[in-house]
Amino acid sequence: MTKSVFTTRYKRLRQRLIEARRASGLTQATLAAKLQRPQSFVSKYERGERRLDLIEFLEVAEALNVDAGNILGQL
Repeated sequence: MTKSVFTTRYKRLRQRLIEARRASGLTQATLAAKLQRPQSFVSKYERGERRLDLIEFLEVAEALNVDAGNILGQL
């Protein structure tokens, strides 16, 4: 079984989160500050070096002011 960070669906999830961050006008550093995490946290999940768990995904979506359900629906 392929690890989820290497699947096409996870790649699309990462891309949607990157697009949402850019559309919000946020840098990785600004988003990380909103999440109270280091900038490397955002960088690593955007590059696929780190997998987001469900709670982290919901926190990122909330920080980006996007509907988590809509993002998941695009996968």
